[in-house]
Amino acid sequence: MPAIDDYILDTLMRDLVGHDHRPAAYLVYVWLWGEQHRRTDALRISFQELAESTGLSRSAAQSAVAWLKRRKLLSAAKSNATDVPTYTIHATWRPKARE
Repeated sequence: MPAIDDYILDTLMRDLVGHDHRPAAYLVYVWLWGEQHRRTDALRISFQELAESTGLSRSAAQSAVAWLKRRKLLSAAKSNATDVPTYTIHATWRPKARE
């Protein structure tokens, strides 16, 4: 498994926790980052599972996901309104790979 990106520890933590005052968003991002690198399948996680895995309440996990989506650090897709979201973590600080 690759190590956590230095940017996440050196810059993103100060940005989300200090500037945005959203420590739960940072915790959710770090957990999802690790989970994305551990899994071989899609990152499909319910808010309840996310809350239990991070130690947050369900509403705090939902709020954190909403903030991360707003910051474009995370995207979520669902096939319908009641479906469990499939998350994609974005490393916006990295240059996009050329095709």
